Amino acid sequence: MTQDDLLTRAQAWLAEDPDQETREELAALLDRNATDELAARFAGTLQFGTAGLRGEIGAGPMRMNRSVVIRAAAGLAAYLKAKGQEGGLVVVGYDARYKSADFARDTAAVMTGAGLRAALLPRPLPTPVLAYAIRHLGAVAGVEVTASHNPPRDNGYKVYLGDGSQIVPPADAEIAAEIDAIRSLNDVPRPEAGWETLGDEVLEAYLARTDAVLTPGSPRTARTVYTAMHGVGKDVLTAAFARAGFPPPALVAAQAEPDPAFPTVAFPNPEEPGAMDLAFEAARAVDPDIVIANDPDADRCAVAVPDAAVEGGWRMLRGDEVGALLAAHLVHKGATGVFAESIVSSSLLGRIAEAAGVGYEETLTGFKWIARVDGLRYGYEEALGYCVDPEGVRDKDGITAALLVAELASVLKEQDRTLLDLLDDLAVAHGLHATDQLSVRVEDLSIIANAMTALRERPPVSLAGLTVVSAEDLTKGTESLPPTDGLRYHLEGDYKARVIVRPSGTEPKLKCYLEVVVPVADARELVPARAKGAELLAAIKRDLSAAAGL
Repeated sequence: MTQDDLLTRAQAWLAEDPDQETREELAALLDRNATDELAARFAGTLQFGTAGLRGEIGAGPMRMNRSVVIRAAAGLAAYLKAKGQEGGLVVVGYDARYKSADFARDTAAVMTGAGLRAALLPRPLPTPVLAYAIRHLGAVAGVEVTASHNPPRDNGYKVYLGDGSQIVPPADAEIAAEIDAIRSLNDVPRPEAGWETLGDEVLEAYLARTDAVLTPGSPRTARTVYTAMHGVGKDVLTAAFARAGFPPPALVAAQAEPDPAFPTVAFPNPEEPGAMDLAFEAARAVDPDIVIANDPDADRCAVAVPDAAVEGGWRMLRGDEVGALLAAHLVHKGATGVFAESIVSSSLLGRIAEAAGVGYEETLTGFKWIARVDGLRYGYEEALGYCVDPEGVRDKDGITAALLVAELASVLKEQDRTLLDLLDDLAVAHGLHATDQLSVRVEDLSIIANAMTALRERPPVSLAGLTVVSAEDLTKGTESLPPTDGLRYHLEGDYKARVIVRPSGTEPKLKCYLEVVVPVADARELVPARAKGAELLAAIKRDLSAAAGL
């Protein structure tokens, strides 16, 4: 793009921008002739994919702003009408991030102007409430304005269809084509009114449904410290716990209320180093049975447990550990149907399902795939996502998952046992499944592309001294999986191991998922087995980094 083309494009965008804040931002860039910054914002457009849209807030087509959202909403509306959904209902939810309420109102206005019916949730609420509302209200689609656990400067736009699950191909490409067909915002009708703002009835129906995940009469004694991570989870989670009869969670006060600046954390993600420090501090003060954290839109659930063996006395459980615990609990409760997980999650779920005689299925990464498994009863992903009531919410749900964790902790407490004791039982029964992740956050996306190219052109022949017996390029698909950008290695030796490498779909990260299975004959072997698992994972991490040029 020549400089003249760049300036022409920026001035045309400025003329249409409906938001005074981003207009002033763009005008200032033009006044300063900030060519490099303008080029970054006008180098293309944010790509609408199976995660919808996600990016940094700011002016221009490569940022999240009202102009981009209006185009996305108009593309979605055109797609729905092309599918014969004229007049159908679209439900719109939003979190408490910067601009979320504006983006939600713009979406409702565009849907109304396009001849669809629109209903806004009454205030910032957890994403699972929106996913529930789609099915509950018989909507043809839903939109959640959220960037989940991304940094404060980001926002996003997540699209669901009428089955209540997120879009998958080819719907994403068809919606993207409709977005690309919009020439001018002036062509998009945006009435000032005409949509409905819902009351609390949908939230009450969701809360009534949360009771369904618990066994009537089960113990409800576990004491909890809870952090909402500056997001929208607090009111809904505490209401769900109160309805169920659990003790009121002790709140991490500094993180309890929504705050789009996320002032106490570098990244508002329970998995990130330091994010749980305030929760652990609160736990040391009140001595609960468990710590529970939601991410900012409360679709993920993190769990921590007392552990005298770690510094500070509290340990975050890995998503794979919580995934296995919930599966074991559901099996104990007599759950039937299919247990599903994505390929990056621990193979332990398959062993639990096989031993219990329930169905098992592996999918591509993301709940958009897990939620579509026929006969799904339970689904989880290692990134702290759990679907424990698929008939109510066909997506991950950090509220109902928290209830089920609290029920399990209560059942074990009555037996004078803990979540760690149950993890030990699972390791003895099925082998110690040790998992870890090598996650590299980048500023320059070419680092990710170069790493993937290096691994494709020169796949490792061994990692941590274990022979790589199969190296799959998942872009070609497999018998059971559609194509995706990823690599999968299986390793053999005294210990079975598996490695999956893929670019993140929502953040500028390269993610490598590692698993080692160490045989365990009895409980006395658990300590050396854990040490061996940790040693092998560290060695695989080191060797994989070298092979990828990281």
